[in-house]
Amino acid sequence: MTPEEMRVLYDYNAWANRRQLQAVSKLTTDEFLKPMGSSFGSVRDTLAHIYGGEWLWLERFQGRSPSSLPDVTQFKDVQSLEERWREFEPRLLSFVRGLAQTDLDRVMEYKTLKFGVYKNPLWQSMQHLVNHGTYHRGQVTTLLRQLGAEPILTDLMHFYRERAVATGA
Repeated sequence: MTPEEMRVLYDYNAWANRRQLQAVSKLTTDEFLKPMGSSFGSVRDTLAHIYGGEWLWLERFQGRSPSSLPDVTQFKDVQSLEERWREFEPRLLSFVRGLAQTDLDRVMEYKTLKFGVYKNPLWQSMQHLVNHGTYHRGQVTTLLRQLGAEPILTDLMHFYRERAVATGA
């Protein structure tokens, strides 16, 4: 995977996160927090898990291994989560935009929250972060439908199409 391909993948991830938050912003606070029996309980908890995963992986990319994820209860409404994500996203994208091929190929070592120490090339962990977000955004889409709310398309192909229209390609 090249640095340019990784940048496109992370631009997609940021685009999809923003679209997901746009869809979720139409929920009431009660709907946002409502326990729904999903993997992470509520829309808030699922989105906070995506955010927390991105934060955790960026820490790992930079050589640190936090011992916990951010506390989801700090996000009392959609706006508080969206605000935190808006503050964080530029840090992640800046990291990605600064990568060279040697960075992507380097073997990183990190301690997981539950399973010990692992080593793998940075590019693999970076692909995982995007795939992780895609998986959980799909769960949020299901939760939105269960709440009677309208989800927004976040598929990679929609990103490519929207980008092509914007650039005239």
